[in-house]
Amino acid sequence: MEDDMAIVSPRRRKRTGSDVAPDHAGIKLEKNDINSSEACLDEPATRVHEVVRYESSSLTAKHYDPATGQPVSSGLRSLEELRSWQRSEANPFDVASVPPVDRQPPLATCDRRTLVCHDMMGGYLEDRFIQGTEVEMPYVFYHWEYIDIFNYFSHNMVTIPPAAWTNAAHKHGVVVLGTFITEWKDGAETCEAFLADEESYRLVADKLVQIACYHGFDGWLVNIENKLSETAVKNTPLFLRYLSDQTHERIPGSLILWYDSVLEDGKLQWQNELNDSNRVFFDACDGFFTNYNWKEENLEWMKTYSAARGRLANVYVGVDVFARSEVVGGEFETNKSLELIRKHGLSVAIFAPGWVYECHDKRDFRNNQDKFWALIADFLYIHRPSCSLPFISSFCQGFGNCFYWKGKVEEARSWMNLSTQEVQPLYLSETLEGGGWVKTRGCPQDAWNGGCSLVVHSLIPVTLSRMCARVFSVHIPLTPKTFLSFMYKSSEGVAVSLQLHVMDTESCSIGNVDTVQPSSLLPQPLHEDHQLVQQFTQNCSLQVLNGWNVRCFLLELGGCALRDICISLSPLVRDRKVPFECRIGEIMVLDAEKLPGVPAAVENVCLDNVAWERKAGAGPDVARELCLSATLRWRYPHGQARHFLVHRHRPDIPDRTPILVGRSHTTLFRVCGLTVPEPPGALELLVEPVGKEGTVAPQSAWGRLVLSYAMEGATSREGADESLLPAVVDSQ
Repeated sequence: MEDDMAIVSPRRRKRTGSDVAPDHAGIKLEKNDINSSEACLDEPATRVHEVVRYESSSLTAKHYDPATGQPVSSGLRSLEELRSWQRSEANPFDVASVPPVDRQPPLATCDRRTLVCHDMMGGYLEDRFIQGTEVEMPYVFYHWEYIDIFNYFSHNMVTIPPAAWTNAAHKHGVVVLGTFITEWKDGAETCEAFLADEESYRLVADKLVQIACYHGFDGWLVNIENKLSETAVKNTPLFLRYLSDQTHERIPGSLILWYDSVLEDGKLQWQNELNDSNRVFFDACDGFFTNYNWKEENLEWMKTYSAARGRLANVYVGVDVFARSEVVGGEFETNKSLELIRKHGLSVAIFAPGWVYECHDKRDFRNNQDKFWALIADFLYIHRPSCSLPFISSFCQGFGNCFYWKGKVEEARSWMNLSTQEVQPLYLSETLEGGGWVKTRGCPQDAWNGGCSLVVHSLIPVTLSRMCARVFSVHIPLTPKTFLSFMYKSSEGVAVSLQLHVMDTESCSIGNVDTVQPSSLLPQPLHEDHQLVQQFTQNCSLQVLNGWNVRCFLLELGGCALRDICISLSPLVRDRKVPFECRIGEIMVLDAEKLPGVPAAVENVCLDNVAWERKAGAGPDVARELCLSATLRWRYPHGQARHFLVHRHRPDIPDRTPILVGRSHTTLFRVCGLTVPEPPGALELLVEPVGKEGTVAPQSAWGRLVLSYAMEGATSREGADESLLPAVVDSQ
């Protein structure tokens, strides 16, 4: 080939990967385990040539939506699928990109935990679209500060949590569990097969561990809801113990939980409690999830049960929010069940809180979601995500009516993508002395970044000269000089600022008990001409429009950790109650010595799994358009980008502005059904990195790849018209 920077890319060619690649737990994978298509990253080029062939897709059908070609999450339906699972054939898009952050207090020290079991209409609904989807009003979860464990549940035999759920949970220090379930006659046959002997159950356990490691979640709920033979039930605790040990070894902080179903004699008989008939399974794993039809005497029994002594936190009492059969509470009276459970010092498993979405008008989802969690908040315990700087949140819940970027509408359509969900605030509803109140809620009508902002509503009583609305409860060690920015809009009559609670990092907490009360700070805002403000504003390309205001602050503290971020409200008039509304767009906490600079350059852009098709045009007389689908990959330093923007560009029209194709939250993107000019032709694909702080990269830092293409039968030289191709710009 004359141009050694161009590569002809036959789709069927077998590629070999690099020797090792990291997985979720920091374990190294052998090269045979790596998805072979990732090897294109090791063959960087600025140009590739493709031959247009109309072939049936070679991609795994269950990993891509048949209607759109978009990558989707899915589970495994049979024992055969599980036994034959291979990393090299797994879905590379459905891999969590966010490792779990630490939390305060650590889960191991919590004696009354909260698990949410998300079971909704069979699972894998709009949330299955890994790159997001257009949907009017989806279900999402955003009260992460209240829960410790999130279980994604469906009736697939193996339920793999969609990566976007894992990403959202991990940002808040929440453990994520998949589900391994067998049911009824088919389930009994499955159990007889995999619990027949040690070799069989170890194979299944090994596969479950490998799946969790690959996809990046933290363990399993095991739910055997069918009778077991004498041999199968004898091997079940051995299976659980082996699965627990192997999972713990590979995934720090992982959990294996057992659901209250089968007894030690193999009968399927729900007990609604932990007792001598089922404790053998509890003893073999990390926890026990009871059935829902318990009475208070069941709770009293478990509290005094000798086998649970020292492990009461590992007994998760099931609460069916749908209130089916004979249960305590449920629906908007779920607080009644939680009050009893906490009275007896037990953990809780809240089953199907999506009831607020399924059984009510979807337009009232946010109101009903907030109402439900506010009603049970007294029986839940806030944990704090613990992370290093930078700390950034625009309050995006992972869906919205529009997509906003820096206060402007970037895309005017309804959307959902849980990977865009940022660290969530505390959603409060509190009364104040003197007849006042304060409430916070997510609002999609206006935002700084993403799909919604945080609105603080308040009625400030005459008796208060200042009030504080707590927005975040966190544990963030501060640097000697810490820079904060605060983006907001507010109504008149009240002075708005930040109030912070900090404490000594060496004495933050012991278990659940704070040893030192936090100190309160009211930092003074910096002037607009301050060097740090100008540097921050310039690097983040801030143009504060549409009523938004920005304030910046500088803290100089030694050996302290940030505990709470609050909004301080001071009425300017003191002779009457003052109604007030403040919209918060974004809060950043940064190391002042490391203010954001130019984002790193995108490297090694490559293209794989290319597919061509003809689609009908806009009318009966319009020719069928040529459409391209392909997987775009690149390299970028982990954790340094907020997201990536993928653009297309016509090399034959050099002055035209690149057109946005999509947004990615990882170094992987599937281009689907992109209309391209007739062959021979060329298309430039661009990957723009956006820094975590919203910093803009110059085009020299964008990743670039020129794709030339021609019909089958033409050589690469005949197909690639050199006049269409720009000068080579090395993607490295």
